[in-house]
Amino acid sequence: MSTTERLAELGLTLPPVAAPVASYVPAVRDGDLVFTSGQLPFVDGKLAVTGKVGGSVDADTAQQLAATCALNAIAAAASVIGSVDDIVQVVKVVGFVASDPSFTGQPGVINGASDLLREVFGDAGQHARSAVGVAVLPLDSPVEVEIVVRVRS
Repeated sequence: MSTTERLAELGLTLPPVAAPVASYVPAVRDGDLVFTSGQLPFVDGKLAVTGKVGGSVDADTAQQLAATCALNAIAAAASVIGSVDDIVQVVKVVGFVASDPSFTGQPGVINGASDLLREVFGDAGQHARSAVGVAVLPLDSPVEVEIVVRVRS
């Protein structure tokens, strides 16, 4: 089953690539790797939720937002290679969680991104990962996710 077919089976559609909020591009290809910039959980060009996880944003909501970030990252990667079907492996995921000082559940939040990538890509969605708590993210987003994928040469 192709990735496009898998996305359809899951009821997912790749969103338009979010316009950068500063001086960068959404993704860059280097050989058989594509590196995405950090992706926020934009839906229809807007953040539905803002704030700190463990404060005004609960961990379950943040986990769903991390999945949205991952979907946006897939779209960013696909935008520089032409087709999501050319992604052959998710190599690395880095997730940032804007955290209340007492919140220590960053790995669980970023599981939202990891789980979505495994659902979409199957075994090729297995990846190395970092989950980092930070004081604040752009636009007061609760989460941000970047990925590195290997693509067909």
